[in-house]
Amino acid sequence: MNDSLRVEMKILDPRIHEWGHPDYQTAMSAGIDMYACIEDDMVIEPQAPAVLIPSGIALLMGHENMVALLLARSGFGHKKGLVLGQAVGTIDADYTAQIFISAWLRNPPGSAPLTISPGDRIAQLVFLPILRPSFAVVEEFSRRTDRGDGGFGSTGASSANRI
Repeated sequence: MNDSLRVEMKILDPRIHEWGHPDYQTAMSAGIDMYACIEDDMVIEPQAPAVLIPSGIALLMGHENMVALLLARSGFGHKKGLVLGQAVGTIDADYTAQIFISAWLRNPPGSAPLTISPGDRIAQLVFLPILRPSFAVVEEFSRRTDRGDGGFGSTGASSANRI
């Protein structure tokens, strides 16, 4: 094992030993699935405020150039409407407390609520490298780019949707 990629995982909820430690589900999976470590079924109503769901684990990444991003799982997100409360959760390398999953149901009011059961895999955690550039405050940039100062569609739009 490459020690520079070693992450310590503390199991905070003993049920995870029964459910299986968070791991990659296939050889080419990008993230590990995160469990809903709740005591009883949790019902989330459409458009209700986000709820915090404990994951039952804490991590020690121990590397200043690593971050973990908490993302929605496609099954719960696309098929059932569950999204993360802040779109993407950032877990810094020096954060060692339990990871919580902020989630809400994007479906329109009046839609059926979503029931999450203990042990449901509701999110995924992806690890990425981090770059930490130094900053130089300048009056003018040292060079221009082809893009220039434009934004919000300045590179053009698709032929079907010209702005």
